[in-house]
Amino acid sequence: MRENSKFVANPFNQGYYTTNDLLRFGFKSVGENVSIAKNCTIIGLENIDIGSNIRIDGNVVITSYSGFLSLGNYIHIGEGCLLSCSGGITLSDFSGLSQGVRIYSITDDYSGLSLTNPTVPHKYLKLKVAPVHLGKHVIIGSGSIILPGVTIGDGSAVGALSLVTKSLQEWGVYFGSPVKRLKARSKKLLQLERTLLEEK
Repeated sequence: MRENSKFVANPFNQGYYTTNDLLRFGFKSVGENVSIAKNCTIIGLENIDIGSNIRIDGNVVITSYSGFLSLGNYIHIGEGCLLSCSGGITLSDFSGLSQGVRIYSITDDYSGLSLTNPTVPHKYLKLKVAPVHLGKHVIIGSGSIILPGVTIGDGSAVGALSLVTKSLQEWGVYFGSPVKRLKARSKKLLQLERTLLEEK
């Protein structure tokens, strides 16, 4: 590089808002040590509770015109995720979404018995609206889709590119479209959680 060249801020890295920034924006609640990428799209801040030790990476879209989003503690949401919160979405402590995960708590009816899409008056729609709940230590692999009404039990892991249409039991490893249980998941991470919390 030439000696007289000047370094400029990287225009491709827009950075993160931190807790102090977020407290001014109108979220329902914001905990400590929260980072949200500045290029996220988040609608319905007044319906969103954010715990502590949270990181939400770039190009995440959260729509909460109605319903709610509740994030516990120690949660990561990877790049390019979509959370459609009209029916309510809860992510419990130590849960995480890898890149490109889609969670829908509302969907159109695909049977052909009603019209579809949000430009149509509500009386012509037949929407499925139901909460989605991810338990503690749940991890969802890249590109997976979770549909309304699903509860994923504590400690379960869902592999990449899976389709979750029904609730899943605790402490399983699941994969596929539609998702199927492959095996049990280790509970060793519970001891690691205790150690982490004792160190605080």
